[in-house]
Amino acid sequence: MHVAGRRSVLLASALMGSFVLTACSGASGDADGPEAHVTVTPAAGKEVPLGAPISVKAEGGRLTAVEVKDDKGQKVGGQLTGDGTSWTSETKVGPKTTYTVHTKARRGKDGKGKESSSTATFTTQQAPKVNKLTNTPGNGETVGTGMPVSILFDHKIDKDKRAEIEKSMRVTSEPKVEGAWGWVTDYSGQDRLDWRPKTFWPAGTKVSVKGNLTGLDSGEGGWFAKNYDWNFTIGADRKAVIDVPGHTLTMYENGKPVGDIKGSAGSPQDPTRGGIHTVRGKNAAETMDSATIGYGNQWKLDSKWVTYLTASGTFLHSAPWNNSIGVENNSHGCFGMTTSDAKKIYDFLPIGATVEVKGTSSTKKTDVGNGLEVWQETWEQWQKRTAVK
Repeated sequence: MHVAGRRSVLLASALMGSFVLTACSGASGDADGPEAHVTVTPAAGKEVPLGAPISVKAEGGRLTAVEVKDDKGQKVGGQLTGDGTSWTSETKVGPKTTYTVHTKARRGKDGKGKESSSTATFTTQQAPKVNKLTNTPGNGETVGTGMPVSILFDHKIDKDKRAEIEKSMRVTSEPKVEGAWGWVTDYSGQDRLDWRPKTFWPAGTKVSVKGNLTGLDSGEGGWFAKNYDWNFTIGADRKAVIDVPGHTLTMYENGKPVGDIKGSAGSPQDPTRGGIHTVRGKNAAETMDSATIGYGNQWKLDSKWVTYLTASGTFLHSAPWNNSIGVENNSHGCFGMTTSDAKKIYDFLPIGATVEVKGTSSTKKTDVGNGLEVWQETWEQWQKRTAVK
C-alpha cells in the first residue's frame, strides 16, 4: 500500500459520518506525488440515517468524475462545483437503499496531477412508512383543457414539510403556461397537491411533471422512496355550459357552440351546484343509488353514459325514468338527459374538460377537493394555497 493509502485509513477512522477514500491509479510508487483525498458522505456501512443528500469532496485535488447508482441500477443526478472540489446529489438518500459511489480525482488545484479512482458503498435505514403518490392525469394520457395536475398522497403531509415537497415538484409545458401549486384536502380526507394553469390550457399543449422526492420527509414517520416523472397532452378545446333556467346544455368547441341538448337540472330543493366543474371521470353504465348521496334507500335506478363532475355526486347522465326532461328541473342535483343525448355528451367531453353551470339557485360552495374543482376559485384565491412563502 502507498503511504497515502495508509494515511487514508487513519483519517477514515477519525472522521464521523463520512468515508475517506484513496485508490491506486495504476502508477507505481509515489513518483507523481500523493493522490487526492476523496471523502464520501454518508459513510460506508449500513443503517445510514435518512434525510441527507450524498456529497463527495476532494482534498488536494479536483474531482474529474462522480457516478452514483442505487441498488436498482438507477443513476443519482448531482452537481459538481465549478472548482471541481465537491459534488452534491440532487436528491436525498431514499429509505432501505444501497448506494454505490464511483469517483475519479486528480491531484493538484489544476487537476493535472496523479489520477486516482475509488468506490464507496452504503445502505440507508428503512422508513417507518413509505409515502407514495397517485398522479392525475396518468402518464401518456390526453385530457381536456381544464385538467389540473393532481397528486394524491398515501399518507398525511405535515404542514411544515409541504414547502420542501412543493419546491421539489415541477411542471413544464410547450408552449409555456403560467400556473401554480396549491394544497388541497381531497374528498377522501387525504392530502393532495394540485397545479392549475392561470387560465385554461391551449389545445395541443405538451405537459411534463417531475418530482425529485426521493429521501424527503413527509412527517409522521413517512418518507418518499422514489422520484416521479410523467407526461400528458392537452387534447381538443371542448367544454359545455348548462343554462339551468333554460333546461339546456350547450357544447362548445374552440370557443364556438356546436350543439344544444335539453335536460333537467336539480330541483329548487336540490339545485345543481354552480360554477366551473372539471370532468373527473366517466362510466358507461351505473346504478344510481340514493344511499350514496344521503337519501337512504329511496331508489336504485340504472343509468348509462355517466359523466362525473363532483365527487359528492354531481353527474351528467341518462335519466330514462324522467318524463319531464327539458321541461322541469326535478333531479337531485345532476343534469339528466335522454340516453342518446347522454351518449353525445359522454363522447364529446374528455376527462379534464370543463362544464360551467349558470343560473342555478344553489348557494353551496363546492370545495376544491370535491373532485378536480380547481376552477371554483379565482386565480388570486388559488395562489394563496401555496406552502412556499
